[in-house]
Amino acid sequence: MDSYSKRKNIIILIFLLTGGIFLVHLFVLQVIDTTYKKTATNNILREVVDFPLRGLIYDRNGRLMVYNQAAYDLHATPREIDQFDTTLLCSILNIEKQYLEDALKKAKRYSRYKSSIVVKQISPERYALLQEKMYKFPGFYVQPRTLRKYNYDVAGHVVGYVGEVDPETVNSEAYYKAGDYFGVTGIERTYEKYLRGEKGASFYLVDVHNRVKGSYNQGKMDVTPVKGSDLVITLDTDLQQYGEMLMQNKRGSIVAIEPSSGEILMMVSSPGYKPSAMVGRMRSVSYPMLAADTLLPMYNRAVRALYPPGSTFKMMNALIGLQDKVITPRTKFRCNHGYHVGSFSMGCHHDMDFQLVSSIAQSCNAYYAYTFRYILESPKYKDVKEGYESWRNYVMSFGFSKRIAPEVNDELPGFIPPSDYYQRRVFPYSRWRALPIISLSIGQGEIQTTPLQMANYTAAIANKGYYYTPHFLKNIIGLDKGVVEVVRHQTLIDSIYFEKIFEGMAQVMSEKHMGTARASYVPGIEICGKTGTAENPHGADHSIFVAFAPQNNPKIAIAVYVENAKWGSTFAAPITTLIIEKYLNGSIQESREYIEKNMMEANLLFPDKPNYQIFD
Repeated sequence: MDSYSKRKNIIILIFLLTGGIFLVHLFVLQVIDTTYKKTATNNILREVVDFPLRGLIYDRNGRLMVYNQAAYDLHATPREIDQFDTTLLCSILNIEKQYLEDALKKAKRYSRYKSSIVVKQISPERYALLQEKMYKFPGFYVQPRTLRKYNYDVAGHVVGYVGEVDPETVNSEAYYKAGDYFGVTGIERTYEKYLRGEKGASFYLVDVHNRVKGSYNQGKMDVTPVKGSDLVITLDTDLQQYGEMLMQNKRGSIVAIEPSSGEILMMVSSPGYKPSAMVGRMRSVSYPMLAADTLLPMYNRAVRALYPPGSTFKMMNALIGLQDKVITPRTKFRCNHGYHVGSFSMGCHHDMDFQLVSSIAQSCNAYYAYTFRYILESPKYKDVKEGYESWRNYVMSFGFSKRIAPEVNDELPGFIPPSDYYQRRVFPYSRWRALPIISLSIGQGEIQTTPLQMANYTAAIANKGYYYTPHFLKNIIGLDKGVVEVVRHQTLIDSIYFEKIFEGMAQVMSEKHMGTARASYVPGIEICGKTGTAENPHGADHSIFVAFAPQNNPKIAIAVYVENAKWGSTFAAPITTLIIEKYLNGSIQESREYIEKNMMEANLLFPDKPNYQIFD
């Protein structure tokens, strides 16, 4: 009996333990673990994302540059689709029947019970036609979104464009889902997290066939989208538009900066592209064409093209020479049609003596060969190598050989060779000497700079020795604190040495002083400029001009590069002075309208078409 009782108790205990385990497991499943609840809820709910309006973009003068236009995506749930008139739907949407059939097959492969996009970015006009006939297309519904629209169809490289998010971003950022849109390039990319806003959502009850039966919980779970922040950028749209017109049918770039702030007033890369070409369904047509174009319209020459600065670099060597006290403004060097040492010869057009101011005005090569040699061979340095390293430090203090615009994602740093570069290539078995690298004296040789860096260098000269971080963002509306750290960068040149540089650059524009850009003189505006020619081993040399104006309290500093246009006076100088005049005066004087006409009509891409005048 005792044995039976023990067995009975053991069996009861086993049943109690088993029941307890089941009860605990049920409690966990129904109360603690929400996985099954979520799965069940998902089976009866449809979440429809409400995309926020993207932030607007204004220019420095308050003009609306970029805004939003309604667009619509057509979704389909394959399980709900019944017989419908495919010809009618394709006609309304202006798509091929094969396109629709392929999209529906893809949707079925994804899920027969869940919706997916079959036609993207339907225009408001097409949507209006579709909305009247939606009852004829069971299983389809429309979700609104927005596309970018442009009041000023300019500055494609600066503003950038919006496109479908890539898989890498979807995997790395929880905000995005496949099919979302984000800023791909330019300002749209840099300030994406401010422009994009916050998504909303609406929840609907659906039956077992995923058909909508009404709002869930009277809309209490719905989330209202939050519009993106509006930006004010530093561009002047009138100036940008004008610059792009002047550069049509030419290769090159223009960058203009406000010296007192570092704000970029314009950035032109030519050939370029209109931002409207990269909007919506048009982008699928435009992008392959632009990417395949041999003129590289998507390549931003302003920050990626590397050129030698040519004679525009002579002010740099003059300033270093003054700072190191190897020359004074009265130092005189003889130019005998160039600089000649033994069998080496650096040509020049002059046969006369030059001092500092006149050497800038008439762009004497010999003067700067002597100056550069004296800098490197200065007694203050133990040898030429140390002299070169000091020279390079001076140059880099002006923003060369580094990225200077944090907002520009694809900016290249340029190249001012470090001493070990020459140690390996030029002086591996001999002592350092100035002559083998004397071409640096006139901005040639291994120096590589971008147009942005050259405009910034000009701004630093205009400021007598300092520059501010070049930037595009003026402010984000609604934010008290700016997001761009604009820093004042001091160069290694004392401010006392800039006055004579100003004087020389002013004489560049002077007929009296035989300045190299005298044909581009602008009555009534004190422009300080410098012509340059960038040697090009692949064809005609590039035309360069840098300038700032007015001489006192400069409002604009600018660098212009026109590829294969030979001398700086031919195209870069007149284009520069037209832009300065337009910016400061608002219009071009009647006496200079013929220059404007010639620059507008000049065609350097296909020169056999219109005629154009060369400015001597």
